[in-house]
Amino acid sequence: MAFTLTIKDLHVSVDDKPILKGFNLEVKQGEIHALMGPNGSGKSTLAYSLMGHPKYEVEGGEVWFKGQNILELTPDERAQLGLFLAFQYPTAIPGISMANFLRTAVNAVKGGETNGNGQGKTGVPVAEFRKMMIEKMELLKMDKSFARRYLNDGFSGGEKKRAEILQMAMLEPEIAILDETDSGLDIDALRVVSEGVNVLAGPQMGVLVITHYQRILNYVKPDFVHVMVDGQIVASGGAELAHQLEDEGYDRYVKQASASQQVTS
Repeated sequence: MAFTLTIKDLHVSVDDKPILKGFNLEVKQGEIHALMGPNGSGKSTLAYSLMGHPKYEVEGGEVWFKGQNILELTPDERAQLGLFLAFQYPTAIPGISMANFLRTAVNAVKGGETNGNGQGKTGVPVAEFRKMMIEKMELLKMDKSFARRYLNDGFSGGEKKRAEILQMAMLEPEIAILDETDSGLDIDALRVVSEGVNVLAGPQMGVLVITHYQRILNYVKPDFVHVMVDGQIVASGGAELAHQLEDEGYDRYVKQASASQQVTS
């Protein structure tokens, strides 16, 4: 059974300013969707709202996944349900190794067996975790020394994004949201990160790639492309739509959205 993330008429504000204004989208396992739009259109607001960031105030709408309205769940419950967000600007945490961070994340999301007295979780056994981590790093062609480094401390932009992809590999979400993963990457780093996404994408994982530019889509091939302007999707199509945006920009869609607002106001 393939699961679907269904976003219905989502309205979100930040500091009392409306950002999402009736956003609708469905992302199924096995599909790759690209959400494109000019700066300030609400793309990152959508990503953080889906994962429950407290700064983003949901004013209306529903988001359904696995039979639950996830807007009623805490961020950790959403992650445990099978959602994942790769951040645009991952945080550095000196003193915490990648391996320790990943084990904490895996235990928090995937849990483990309930302990003998029925309280809490025992966590994923160390040997099982290490085997899983090595397998995923080999899959992503990552050097094992990466796991010993402090989380994002002194990492290049590309290394930070690769760390996010490794986390995604370990957590094995059904739906992954990549918030401007291409931001700040040079061509070589972009290709490496994109290869990691392509290795992990497949029938068991749906991917929502949020981006401003078309260039990541030269490597990660979307099934669907959506144009977002002023908090709503204003156009959808196939991969060819991304190439059209690269050639023409967003002006036409911005003007159409502005004209539509004037008519309805």
